[in-house]
Parts: sequence; structure tokens; C-alpha cells
Amino acid sequence: MTDYILGIDGGGTSCRAAVASPDGVILGRGKSGAANILTDPNNAIISITEAAKAAYLDAGLDEAGIAGASAFLGLAGTNVGDLTRYVHDRLPFRHTDIDSDGLIALQGAIGDEDGAVAILGTGSIYMGRKNNVVRYIGGWGFTVGDLGGGARIGHAALQEALLAHDGVIPRSGVTEAVLDEFKHDPRGIVDFARLSKPGDFGRYAPLVFDHARQGDPQAIAIVKAGAASVNASLDAIMALAGAPRLCLLGGLAPLYPEWLSERHRSILVEAEADALTGAVALAANRYRQRTGAAA
Repeated sequence: MTDYILGIDGGGTSCRAAVASPDGVILGRGKSGAANILTDPNNAIISITEAAKAAYLDAGLDEAGIAGASAFLGLAGTNVGDLTRYVHDRLPFRHTDIDSDGLIALQGAIGDEDGAVAILGTGSIYMGRKNNVVRYIGGWGFTVGDLGGGARIGHAALQEALLAHDGVIPRSGVTEAVLDEFKHDPRGIVDFARLSKPGDFGRYAPLVFDHARQGDPQAIAIVKAGAASVNASLDAIMALAGAPRLCLLGGLAPLYPEWLSERHRSILVEAEADALTGAVALAANRYRQRTGAAA
């Protein structure tokens, strides 16, 4: 039986998987729904399994083969609670290694070198590597953390829309856009927020950035508040990094640079590869360690 490895990148909005040969050559890719084990571990298990099956089908392989795979998963929400073990024990793979989505992003972006990475997506997390030691900042989840992340930005937009509806603050383009979506019924916003996950809030973030670029004062205030949090975390992580190299990753990575401090913009570099590629590389490395296969 041929051995295959799986690299999996699970975030608050979507889960991506890639099946590869043991030497790390990607054969197929798949995608499914959110996989944040902190906010919804059972749904994360479903999303991870579906993404893995989709990758196998994309490679022309029998999806049942995931049961024999060696998988490395980078998941949101692994840094708190005992949910990592809960998820680990319920996944269908032969061998399963789970770490943070930050580690696979760092590996994909800068390989084995020193530097730092910030993932600015639904949430926010920062990683710095110096002399093969990786340090983390943030990634504490939407309830008490993830400042500057898309969920926080979107949540703030809903708050501003309600304040504008009540006449507490002036209406603007971004508040009108949100209110329009809910037919100017604030009860719709309240019901939406009550039932929503971080990824649901996060889908409003691009709208906020778009209006901020157009000069909308309410959108600018939201984005500047997010950028202030990001700048502070970048200051902290760069103090732990071994080289002045910074990669911004995640869905908000193309949107944030113009709002960040020059000290951070000046050291931005392009990522060598994405987080999914990093997950595959780590899966291949763990497979070699486990089997003694040559690199």
C-alpha cells in the first residue's frame, strides 16, 4: 500500500488540505468549512475530514484512503484548553500531529530561517523564530483576543451600525451598507450576532476596509483601532524574532499594510509559500522522523 501524507490548514473561516507523496510533492487539494477547534470542535472535525477527502478525490485517489494517511494539522484554537486532544482522538488518520495554524504559516512563509509572521485573518496570531526557537503572541480567540482580526473588525462594524441607527453617531457609508443588508431592522443585526461564529463576523471586514479607503470616517476609525492593536503586537513579536523580516499572511494581509507603521512596512517581505505548503513540509518531516525515510 502506498503511503501518503496530508497537510491541513484549519482556520476560523475555512479548512484546506493537501495530499502529497512522502517526499512532499502535492498531488491534490481540497477545501471545506471552518475548523476552529476552540469555537466549535465537533464542526472542526467534520471540516477537517471533508477537506482531506476532497484532496484525495482531487488527486484521483479513493477518499477512504485518508484512514492510512500521516497528517500534520495546523489549527486555530490549539493554544487553549484540552480541545486539541479531543479533536486528535476523533480524527480518522493513521498518524495525526496537531499544532497551531501559526506554525504552518511560519514554516511556509520563511522555511527554517529567522524572522516573523503575522496571520491576520478571522483572528490574529504572531510568530517569531530565533535560533530555531519559535515564540507566539496572540491567537487567544475572538472572545478575549484576536484584536485586529477580521471578526473583531466585522463585529465593530455591526456595533457602529446600531449606534448610527440609534442616532448616537453620524451615519456613514459603512453603517448604511450594514443597515441596508438587514433592511434597516436592528433586530436582524442582534439576531445575527447572537447566533454567529467568528467567521460570520469576519465576512464584514473587507467591506470596512473598502469604505475606509474611500474616506468613510466610521470605517477609518474601526480600521485604525485594529491597526493600532496589530502594530503593538508586531512591536512585541519583532523583539523576539532573530531577523528583521516580516510576512503578513491571511485574508487581511493585503489590506493592512497602508494602515501600519512605517517601521513595520519597511521590513515586509513576500512569503516563500503559503501555510498549506508549510503543513505539507511539516507532515513530510514528521513522516521521515517516524519511518526513518531519507529526505
